[in-house]
Amino acid sequence: MQNILVMCTGNSCRSQMAHGYLEKLNNGFAQVYSAGIEVHGINSAAIAIMAEDGIDISDHTSNHIDEYLDKDFDFIITVCDHTNENCPYIPSKKAKRLHHNFMDPSKFDGSAEEKHKLYVKVRDEIKEYCQKFILRELH
Repeated sequence: MQNILVMCTGNSCRSQMAHGYLEKLNNGFAQVYSAGIEVHGINSAAIAIMAEDGIDISDHTSNHIDEYLDKDFDFIITVCDHTNENCPYIPSKKAKRLHHNFMDPSKFDGSAEEKHKLYVKVRDEIKEYCQKFILRELH
């Protein structure tokens, strides 16, 4: 079984969405973890938007990367430019590092309807990325 780490700045939104999809869709090929270079707690809008697509991330926790320094990862995926640029050294012998910047919907200031549309857009982009990652890397 392979180990996947997904990271964003606060491990509250984008990395949690990717964690949820990778965990649900990988068919037992991998153990999925998520962390941040900071800890912001789980974003309630991310929980709600994932639930709309049948993915329950309500029991996830926001974790700091230091919690996983002794874990050997096969893949480390950063989902925001800030983390990609500021990610500390992670001592993993074989990790393949991947990066894709997703917009942070939690930073958007607009109406409730506009925010919902943006969360759906980002969620769907993350889902597509995760599906392609699984096909490309885990099969």
